[in-house]
Amino acid sequence: MSGHSKWHSIKHKKAAIDSKRGKAFTQIIKEITVAARTGGGDVSFNPRLRLAVDKAKAENMPKDNIERAIKKGTGELEGFNLEDVSYEGYGPGGVAVYIEATTDNRNRTVGEVRHLFGKYGGNLGETGSVGWMFDKKGYLVVERKDAPEETLLEIVLDAGGEDVKEDESNWEIFTPPEAFPAVRDALKVKGIPIAVEELGMIPQTSVKLEGKQAHQMLKLMEALEEHDDLTNVWANFDIEEKEIEAAMSK
Repeated sequence: MSGHSKWHSIKHKKAAIDSKRGKAFTQIIKEITVAARTGGGDVSFNPRLRLAVDKAKAENMPKDNIERAIKKGTGELEGFNLEDVSYEGYGPGGVAVYIEATTDNRNRTVGEVRHLFGKYGGNLGETGSVGWMFDKKGYLVVERKDAPEETLLEIVLDAGGEDVKEDESNWEIFTPPEAFPAVRDALKVKGIPIAVEELGMIPQTSVKLEGKQAHQMLKLMEALEEHDDLTNVWANFDIEEKEIEAAMSK
């Protein structure tokens, strides 16, 4: 997983500065609607919905918007014909890329995703081409300055998590999907800031990238994550933090 935490935490800081709230609202509303449709409208019994609602609150989304998105998902309000889809492909240097999307037009979205892969030195693959390289897990990132390893490991394991790994200036935390809410809540109770929190597809191995391939890969990631229909993008690249920071500053 090395490299991915650096991308996410640096991107998280950049997003806090960038003026992208409108786009963030659109993506979060889609995620709330689909989560409510697939798992019900009660956040107590739907971890995916709870995470989406927490993200909405972090973005200061009005309560009415959140409730309306949930009701669209449960069918209480007429909503869009949205569906979950996934895409798999390869980035520069053979990096495996796994994408989750929510769309009202499969043909449009797959065409646009294929174009982005081609533009930045990759190619869209068939279903199943890279999915076997990823495991569904809870994933959190804590900056090393915010907690010592021993303290973090004790909190994570006591709450049902699996492991804590070092990745330069970050700690990566991995949990079974069902333990993700408990681990996240345990960290928050202890006052430990969380830079990244998601139920994600975590790669089993990583591919080291440098120079041109590293910059192409980061451009591909940014382009995919900027697409309105794509809700989550995971990849198994390992890029040095200084290269990511340089690319993100441009």
